[in-house]
Amino acid sequence: MLEVQNLDLHYGQSRILYEMSFDAPVGQITTMVGNNGVGKTSTLKAIAGRHPASGGVIKVGGKAVRLSTAFQAAKSGIAYVPQGREVFPMMSVLENLETGFACLPKAEHLIPDEIFDLFPVLRDMKARRGGDLSGGQQQQLAIARALITKPSVLLLDEPTEGIQPNVIEQIGDALRMLRSKGEMAILLVEQNADFAYALGDSFIVVEGGRNSPRKLKAEYSKEMLIADLAL
Repeated sequence: MLEVQNLDLHYGQSRILYEMSFDAPVGQITTMVGNNGVGKTSTLKAIAGRHPASGGVIKVGGKAVRLSTAFQAAKSGIAYVPQGREVFPMMSVLENLETGFACLPKAEHLIPDEIFDLFPVLRDMKARRGGDLSGGQQQQLAIARALITKPSVLLLDEPTEGIQPNVIEQIGDALRMLRSKGEMAILLVEQNADFAYALGDSFIVVEGGRNSPRKLKAEYSKEMLIADLAL
């Protein structure tokens, strides 16, 4: 489980997050929703070590972890798929995947067959440069690269943004497969209401750097989600 307790974050003198507290259970997809600019991406960046938090505690599997750098987060079992994908454009698909080895012991520097089972297109494009892939293919590469690190927590920031519908469906199928294995907590930030509601097991609404209590799907309708996306 991912546990976030009283998370604060500043950009310079501006306070962005106000004592954010929530959990994301293993074997579930916890979906974070809210309008643009309310602090969703900042929350993921703080958890992923991309931007140092001003206060609060982050726990993975009940153990508090120090997340002052992205490398420390990855070593702690947290994998981050950023908005915009951030693949290395001049490196091949295979080389992009191999960057995930950085936080693993040398004996584990192997790409599991499961990666190519989840995203078959990457098997056929291992030698192609990342910058030559379509947006949807780059998104699949970014998720696959995160999975190379063998995470116990997977953070995804708007994975459907700018992606064609058939690839959105493939990404959804991959996330359902990962959830079914029951080995990781998945925290999904998403503006696509259909995708967010179809995949989410529970929902956290963010408004003005603060979050609501986590709501189970049974108590949260798609209409409520659409309304919260407009907050």
